[in-house]
Amino acid sequence: MADSSFDIVSKVERQEVDNALNQAAKEISQRYDFKGVGASISWSGEKILMEANSEDRVNAILDVFQSKLIKRGISLKALDAGEPQLSGKEYKIFASIQEGISQDNAKKVAKLIRDEGPKGVKAQVQGDELRVSSKSRDDLQTVIALLKNQDFDFALQFVNYR
Repeated sequence: MADSSFDIVSKVERQEVDNALNQAAKEISQRYDFKGVGASISWSGEKILMEANSEDRVNAILDVFQSKLIKRGISLKALDAGEPQLSGKEYKIFASIQEGISQDNAKKVAKLIRDEGPKGVKAQVQGDELRVSSKSRDDLQTVIALLKNQDFDFALQFVNYR
């Protein structure tokens, strides 16, 4: 019988992020505490730009956006938000969405699987994802449970389970 396997990836659906951004923009335009303060959230190239006239307001915009991401099932570990920066009279926060597992992070996950996972489970780095294979599907389930209990500083999804 062939080995069973699954892939570990760190991907974010761009459409879901776009929907969360649009919902946050709508809420910001309608909320009383954001009236007349120049509060906005929008795409700026590949980054997300949040603007307001005070540091507290721009942090509040970030909170609104984060709550919309959570409601859409997107891990906040994928959101890399910078610190508020003063630009003229406006405060700005630039945030980016991180996708893919870096080589260093993939090696950390592979090492964890080797050290703490069941015997006979193999992990291979393939570009920005990690393929985990084993003869036993139960071992793969154990590896998934092990990784879900870890607190990595990046988001993980498990795909192509077969």
